[in-house]
Amino acid sequence: MWFMLAALLAAMPGPPPKAVMPKGEIEQITLAPMFRYRFMCSEHPVGELDYAGDALGTDCLVFGGMDGDSGFARLYRRDGHANADWYGWHAEVLAPVDGVIAFVYDNPRVNTPGTLGPPPAGTVRIRTPDGVIVTMGHLAELRVHVGETVEAGHVLGLDGNNGNARAPHIHVGAYREADNAPLQIRWDLRALARTQPFREPGD
Repeated sequence: MWFMLAALLAAMPGPPPKAVMPKGEIEQITLAPMFRYRFMCSEHPVGELDYAGDALGTDCLVFGGMDGDSGFARLYRRDGHANADWYGWHAEVLAPVDGVIAFVYDNPRVNTPGTLGPPPAGTVRIRTPDGVIVTMGHLAELRVHVGETVEAGHVLGLDGNNGNARAPHIHVGAYREADNAPLQIRWDLRALARTQPFREPGD
């Protein structure tokens, strides 16, 4: 039993390096959309998260139907208490950059919406040709392996709810591998225009 526990712990990833915040202007990186559907993101400001890949990252959720009372887009159907209520649940997650898969960790645990799970999250890291690591977290059912070359739009896995998360979403962050300096995330708005409004299966 101890051997099995030791093997399990050895397979779990250690924490990423601490982010080193630049003193001057924060460099930006422009990413392609992570979903085929429209999505919205909430950013992590300076100082909120410490680790490279987390710092200055953003949490993104697919949105769907309009709320009949407010007229605003909704993140989930019904009361959101089930993962399947969330529009992004198990949506395909797309590579936002060209590069080589540098790291994968598949976390099969599924959190209940509203309950924060333990780290680590299901993770994919992509190394770009210019030395940037793009980290994506909370994925499920990963479809890539270390050393694989991917282009923007390649399916990496599915939108999950695992690790330090309360709801189905994808975290994305980026940093320069040479100095662990985090980058601010921007989106390619031309590519974003090609995403589609969410449609229920069969619509």
